[in-house]
Amino acid sequence: MARLRLALAQFDFAVGAVAANAAKVGDLIAQARTGGADLVVFPELTLSGYPPEDLLLRPSFLAACESELHALAQATNGVAALVGHPHSEGEVFNAASLLREGRIEVTAHKQALPNYGVFDDKRYFRPGHETATVMIDGVRVGLLVCEDIWQPEPAAQAAAAGAELLLVINASPWDNAKQVEREAVLGARARETGCAIVYLNLVGGQDEVVYDGASLLVNGDGSIAARAPAFVDALLWAEFDPVTRSLSGENWPVAADDSIEATLYAALVRGTRDYIDKNGFGGVLLGLSGGIDSALTLALAVDALGAERVTAVMMPTRYTSQLSLDGARAQAEKLGVDYHVIDIEATYQSFVDALTPAFAGKGADTTEENLQSRTRGVMLMALSNKHGRLLLATGNKSEMAVGYATLYGDMCGAYAPLKDVYKTVVYKLSRWRNAQAAKAGEGEMIPAAVIERPPSAELRDNQTDQDSLPPYDELDAILERFIEREQSQAEIVAQGFHADTVRRVVRLVLLNEFKRRQSAPGPRVTTRAFGRERRYPITSGWR
Repeated sequence: MARLRLALAQFDFAVGAVAANAAKVGDLIAQARTGGADLVVFPELTLSGYPPEDLLLRPSFLAACESELHALAQATNGVAALVGHPHSEGEVFNAASLLREGRIEVTAHKQALPNYGVFDDKRYFRPGHETATVMIDGVRVGLLVCEDIWQPEPAAQAAAAGAELLLVINASPWDNAKQVEREAVLGARARETGCAIVYLNLVGGQDEVVYDGASLLVNGDGSIAARAPAFVDALLWAEFDPVTRSLSGENWPVAADDSIEATLYAALVRGTRDYIDKNGFGGVLLGLSGGIDSALTLALAVDALGAERVTAVMMPTRYTSQLSLDGARAQAEKLGVDYHVIDIEATYQSFVDALTPAFAGKGADTTEENLQSRTRGVMLMALSNKHGRLLLATGNKSEMAVGYATLYGDMCGAYAPLKDVYKTVVYKLSRWRNAQAAKAGEGEMIPAAVIERPPSAELRDNQTDQDSLPPYDELDAILERFIEREQSQAEIVAQGFHADTVRRVVRLVLLNEFKRRQSAPGPRVTTRAFGRERRYPITSGWR
């Protein structure tokens, strides 16, 4: 029996860009035909982009997707194509249609609709009720959409109908635990059914979600036949042997570094680049403080966009150390970005002077500290407006969790690359990026002095973060248990943490929900990100 030759389109298809997505599909169909593919496979909701959210409530949007699907069907002579799209027939379904010989031959509807984490499928779609199977060059193939493979029933239905191969199209977002989970689930489905599995995933950033690709070929015995690299756009070639129910990849690209730091860094770069480019901004702007968060954000921005599209601004006051001034300038010059130093001491003092009569009888406190941060926010927003460069916020997840950030100050920004990255991980990523630069003979991307210094907001004399917070190793360990694992205070204390520290940290997390609601979006890279995924009430008596 002849092998089935497949082309897998691990590419980005932008939300709402229906005509552009269809044009890309048409080009890839042509490439697949030229390469001798029997079938070319596209990700979940290719035509609409994923997730289209309330665009799905607009009849004109659904009609545009339907029109493009029919037009694409005309381009499939000589090669079949499996395309993801929203399908409206009174109700809306998340669908995968097989296009062949100029027509839409079969349409499969997603059966398992996820409604957890970042997913809201039940808000928009109705579930399908059976798994579609189709013959492609003598091979019986089951058609599944994303969550369908995470449940045993859809794959079992396909196997009962005689399927030898399962094609699963996905828009599965990346987080730091996802790939291990995927491989475990796919291996289990293959062993349960005896079917080989082609798992094709979307790649690219969409607002707060980042899709990694990392497509997989799984043999009928559950073993992994091939892994595609994460965050790489590629037309992947594969062959299926129906006799052995095995798959093979043809010259798939290989990741140079598949460590968790490398993949996480790639996720942050991709999320930042796609957010800026898809929203049509020419470049970005950020406040460079001489601290590690802004230093890592600058490195990410340069890697994402190129130095010519990045502006960094140092805004010193009387409390800014020479170490901060030197570190910021050294990094800006090393990376070759547009760099400005704007002393805000006089501007800050003018605010203090104007407020002094209204502050009569009250001593200095965090109000004056926050006023420095807000002065910087005013300056950065003005520069962003004047130069048309999107402002990046530089705060990390540890700070956002406990409210160690100033509304309308250092929280100013339209996108926050480190929003879902704990402080301890910021250090790991900074050291990893420097190690990569050293291997390439490029020197330090982030000055070692910036990495090694005690973290400080520098809003008063001799200030360090640990004046207000537990050491970050301890803080992050508590936060991860409370946020990601949803553990109770008692459970966290039972693991050896001091009860008073746990109570204080948890209180800060719950107290600062109102701040997080006003924070910029940023790429989701953990299993419980603030914003789209973790949605706690602001007003709540639960403690």
